[in-house]
Amino acid sequence: MRAMTRWGILATGAIAAKFAGDLRYAPGAELVAVGSRSIESAKSFAARFDAPRAHGSWAELAADPEVDAIYVATPHSAHFEAAMLCLRAGKPVLCEKPVTLDRASAAELVDTARAADVFFMEAMWTRVNPTVRAVLDLIADGAIGEVTTLSADFGVYGPFPSSHRLRARELGGGALLDLGVYPVTMAHLVLGAPDHIRSWAKIGPEGTDENTAMVFGYDSGAVATLTCGLLGTTTIATTITGTRGRIDLPSFFHATSYTLHRPGADPETVTRAQDGAGYQFEAIEVQRCLEAGLIESPLIPHATTLEVMGLLDEVRAQIGVTY
Repeated sequence: MRAMTRWGILATGAIAAKFAGDLRYAPGAELVAVGSRSIESAKSFAARFDAPRAHGSWAELAADPEVDAIYVATPHSAHFEAAMLCLRAGKPVLCEKPVTLDRASAAELVDTARAADVFFMEAMWTRVNPTVRAVLDLIADGAIGEVTTLSADFGVYGPFPSSHRLRARELGGGALLDLGVYPVTMAHLVLGAPDHIRSWAKIGPEGTDENTAMVFGYDSGAVATLTCGLLGTTTIATTITGTRGRIDLPSFFHATSYTLHRPGADPETVTRAQDGAGYQFEAIEVQRCLEAGLIESPLIPHATTLEVMGLLDEVRAQIGVTY
């Protein structure tokens, strides 16, 4: 039985810090190393989070024999390079979302992990969030009948300079990959892959999307309306409507509560107490899978990661964004 999972974190930005802070809420997790292209940055991060070792290169972290799993927390334009380096070193990888810039490169990572028999998972925390999982169970149990519509939005307001990762084309910028992946993931979780996709976007001067709308159509008759943008903060909420009720998920990408509405009954709001920011649930899932000897998570399987990346590819093709 695995007593502790010794984690290494690749990169030292804001997401890496949140994950490092939340490891204290993941039973059996221990942060033992950090890797960065700057040894000064690695040492500073390691000191901040009491990690005993700091590496001045990604390769050194990947080669560290005392590391059991690596969390890749770079901007997504570097996910492929970093994750591939770790997988080829035989290290289990939890890679921040979106896993890559396109489906083809994501498939290459999956193929590499499978060929090497090494665990690989996209860090799409929505899929392991306990509140979201509870909502999915309600839907599966028929609490709101057959799902007919889903709406989800994720918009933030900067303004962001042209060099910012949310705008810069060379960093995979734009609203879709960074923010839109969440509404797309919610639609996929509830309704699966759509049969029809229609998209529109306002393209900024950098050639990346500033404001994007997507409509997913399903042959069942269900419809998902999804938006993401960099021009204003939205509710960042999801509403799922069925033939016998509705579920509202406020702040769905970091969900801690939901409200169930059914005809003739008072609304039922369920709130789940949660320590930290919620990144611990990803670590817990990775550790559970490693203990079971799995190379992919049943909650975030490789096929699902690739299917969502394919949807994002199609939307980008329709709105004319390339990297």
